[in-house]
Amino acid sequence: MSLDFIAVQLLNGLSFAALLFFLASGFTLIFGLMRIVNLAHGAFYLVGGYVALTTVAATGNFWLGLLAGPLAMAVTGLVTERVLLRPIRGRELPEVLLTVGIAFVFADMALEFWGGDPRTIQPPEFLRGGMDLGFVTYPRYRVFVMLGALLVGAALFLLHSRTRYGAIVRAGVDDREMIGALGIDIDRVFAGIFVFGSVLAGLAGVIGGGLLSLLPGADTEILLYSLAVVIIGGLGSLPGAVIGSLIVGLADAFGRALAPELSYFTLFAPMALILVLRPRGLLGSK
Repeated sequence: MSLDFIAVQLLNGLSFAALLFFLASGFTLIFGLMRIVNLAHGAFYLVGGYVALTTVAATGNFWLGLLAGPLAMAVTGLVTERVLLRPIRGRELPEVLLTVGIAFVFADMALEFWGGDPRTIQPPEFLRGGMDLGFVTYPRYRVFVMLGALLVGAALFLLHSRTRYGAIVRAGVDDREMIGALGIDIDRVFAGIFVFGSVLAGLAGVIGGGLLSLLPGADTEILLYSLAVVIIGGLGSLPGAVIGSLIVGLADAFGRALAPELSYFTLFAPMALILVLRPRGLLGSK
């Protein structure tokens, strides 16, 4: 096993981890505050990517697509939270069944509107081709994804730990009833977090459309990876989402390269082990 091989697989794992962080950070925030396992999160990823694909095809501008996908999912998330989820809040089984139903509806709509063939979002010209990193030549777009994840992660950290809204969210994760008793409009906080998580899912869809491909079933697969991230890292924990993304991304890259027939085992075995030894995840609270 050469150093070049290890370097390439390490970068592949980090770029995939960056994509997973975009998706899983929104997922874990929604669960941490609202206690909703939003199984439509993967569908938001897929539809956000398709909206960006249509925008890029119509305008030829990747950056407009990068804006259109998250905005479309922001509106979708707001309607979903206000109209569908709010009347059944606190009832876990109806919430799960509703989000599963939304995922099925979105998947069928995507198949009807965009067809069943794999589609890829073309990045701008300066992000195409390879980039010399000194020790290996690597695709520019994947480097862009990793840098974007670093910026978004830093922004989320500052928002979560240095602002009043972040303090409210952290307090809401620990004790939702106390936040409501202090006179804070918890419904508005819930709506804001759900919309924000939906925006991150749409953003992940746009990035994933250029990194991987968009096709029916991609929503379910990416949701499984996202679930693995939040289970390993800890539900409701942003640092946990970072660690979980790194573990899942690197395990997937090296597993597919070294033992492709056991790639799912190398991915989900650590998740099963953590569930046994530490059910709340590496950084999850009780």
